[in-house]
Amino acid sequence: MMNMATKYLGLDLEHPLVAGAGPLAYEIDSIKRLEEGGAAAIVLHSLFEEQLVHDQYALNHFLHYGRESFAESLSYFPEHEEFHLGPEEYLRHIQAAKEAVKVPVIASLNGDSIGGWTRFASLMEQAGADGIELNIYYIPTDPTRSGAEIENMYVEITREVASSVNIPVAVKIGSQFTAPVHFINRLHEAGAAGIVMFNRFYQPDIDIEELEVRPHLMLSNSSDLHVPLRWIAIAYGHVKADLAATSGVHHAADVLRYLMAGATVVQMTSCLLKYGAGHVQHLLDEVKTWMTEKEYTSVAQLRGSLSQLHCPNPEGFERANYMKTLQSYR
Repeated sequence: MMNMATKYLGLDLEHPLVAGAGPLAYEIDSIKRLEEGGAAAIVLHSLFEEQLVHDQYALNHFLHYGRESFAESLSYFPEHEEFHLGPEEYLRHIQAAKEAVKVPVIASLNGDSIGGWTRFASLMEQAGADGIELNIYYIPTDPTRSGAEIENMYVEITREVASSVNIPVAVKIGSQFTAPVHFINRLHEAGAAGIVMFNRFYQPDIDIEELEVRPHLMLSNSSDLHVPLRWIAIAYGHVKADLAATSGVHHAADVLRYLMAGATVVQMTSCLLKYGAGHVQHLLDEVKTWMTEKEYTSVAQLRGSLSQLHCPNPEGFERANYMKTLQSYR
């Protein structure tokens, strides 16, 4: 009998396919559909640091109305109604989600600094969240700030959040760190039970007609999985933190690649927006069929089988593969 069970952040899951953070978690009915569609766990959309800061400024405004000390820079924050949920609404949303579904519900915090927003994690725990995904979305635009300083910032944020709660914390990071495996171990030592690899930093675009910089949003495709695939395969066996794969999951083959590289769970968002919540079960059925044909009996047996640690050609993840790839193109 096929055993698809896995454990992520200490949570027992029926299988490793997880609904990643995204707009499908905005509404409770949609969250129910994700569970009905087969998701083993659900990561809620993010509560942004700016939302907490906005509420704090707004409170200060009403307490000190008319004083010149009120910062005009508040106008640069998006209006409250532009966010899907404010802080208090987000806590109620966690409670409602926990009442609506049986699968684990993981809250999400998105920010880039140490401050009051990290303390909000304890309120998420009280609201019933089974875990927290800490999405540190930081773009290093300061030319005087070193890579070491940025890594230290991530570590300190992780330590502060993890120390404020008794539920597990996963950290979602970007791919552009000098030594990702070493960095992952530092985050684990700071309290991260899991690492989500990798954050897709949405890139800006330039409108040459309106002379404006505008956001540019594109759903992922299967070609986006190669960078996280490589680093998960390299990290597997060298880190104690759970490894959650994200980006580029659309087909059963994508799920299988990530699992063979060493992913503990595979998160998906873009494919669910494109194909609907039921796509989780579709992928799961295809994964099971493939595993049966290849005579695998469990996810544990499959996981990491083609990581750098266990694959017959580990140089495929290193420089040698770079030379081979270039020479193969004629």
